[in-house]
Amino acid sequence: MKTKEFISYKSRYRNAIQRVLAQAEPGRLDEAAFPAYSHPNLLINWLFWQRLRKVMEHIQRPLPYERVLDFGCGSGVMLPHLSQISSQVTAMDVDLLPLERVQVHIPLASNVEVKDATKINVSDLPENCFDLIIALDVLEHVKDLPRILNELLTLLKQDGQLIVSGPTENILYRIGRKVAGPEYSGVYHERGIAEIKNELMNISRIEPIATLYGPVPLFELFSAKKL
Repeated sequence: MKTKEFISYKSRYRNAIQRVLAQAEPGRLDEAAFPAYSHPNLLINWLFWQRLRKVMEHIQRPLPYERVLDFGCGSGVMLPHLSQISSQVTAMDVDLLPLERVQVHIPLASNVEVKDATKINVSDLPENCFDLIIALDVLEHVKDLPRILNELLTLLKQDGQLIVSGPTENILYRIGRKVAGPEYSGVYHERGIAEIKNELMNISRIEPIATLYGPVPLFELFSAKKL
């Protein structure tokens, strides 16, 4: 995605999130990262959006994907892009309210289907079916990480990839969270990206995408492929 296109994408989604936040009850949309994607601090806002840009650049390819899964889709911030590069997109989350609120301002494309993760499990989805699964800043929340990772890999085609991003939870990240405001308590985090990566290294091939940014990084992004 070119810079001008990304700026336009970001501006459209950021405006929608700000409108939703203005009418939402305090704290209700914090876990879906609404405050981060609309944060008034330019550095914090840039950092959160830069993660998405790195993922968008990594998954771009000449031919469209057949099927893509956005696991833990949250507000649906990646869905407009995924709908453009894939024939069929599945969005899945345990809390669909953030997505429903954003849909009022940015309707879903016709090739996006939404799954309620409180009613359907990852294991209920078809195996060896998805070319691409993205799990951005979500795996630090799940309780049974080994089970979820194995199930996600089972959904991938043999040449498919699982894209993961997450916070390092290091001292600089924790300081930054306090500076950012009370919405960033992180109390719902079960772990940091290092634990997720170590778990995946035992069952898949890991390829780095980006580290944001050294010497004390706040976020890490990588892909996992079947052995």
